[in-house]
Amino acid sequence: MQVFKVQGMSCGHCVRAITQAVQALDPAAEVQVDLASGEVRVSSRLADGQVLEAIREEGYAAEVA
Repeated sequence: MQVFKVQGMSCGHCVRAITQAVQALDPAAEVQVDLASGEVRVSSRLADGQVLEAIREEGYAAEVA
């Protein structure tokens, strides 16, 4: 399980955008977004850099937790 700290998430649209961005690269990825803590947990075959790039392309600041 990969864990990322993501800034700027505040609503259901944010959750949906990040989930869809990661699953566009790996349809089998499991994505859990916790708005309160600003954490995104991803279970996927993708490398950390690929997940970070997908999140950043949606307009969020992200780093490996």
